Amino acid sequence: MVTFVDPRGVPGAATLPYTLNDPLEPGAVIALMANGFPDSATFLDHIADAIGTRLPDVGFARFDKGNASRLADDAMLDDVAGTCTAVIAAYGH
Repeated sequence: MVTFVDPRGVPGAATLPYTLNDPLEPGAVIALMANGFPDSATFLDHIADAIGTRLPDVGFARFDKGNASRLADDAMLDDVAGTCTAVIAAYGH
C-alpha cells in the first residue's frame, strides 16, 4: 500500500499583510535590478506591470548587472541611490 503525505505544514502564526514603513508617494521611482540570469529583466517587467496597475503614479528605472556572478558596480549603485526611492532585485532562469 502506498501512502501519500502532503508536505505542506500548517502555519503556526497568523498571516499578516506586509506594509511599507514609508509608503511610496506619487512620483516615486522603483529601481528594478536584474542580475543577468536569462529572463531576469523580463520577469521584472512583469513585476513593474503588476505594481504599475496598483500604483499608477510610481515610475520605474531598469538596471541590469549583465552577469549574475559579479556585484553591481559603484556607478550603478550610485545611480540607483541617487535616483530611486526603492529597489526590487530579482533573478531568473
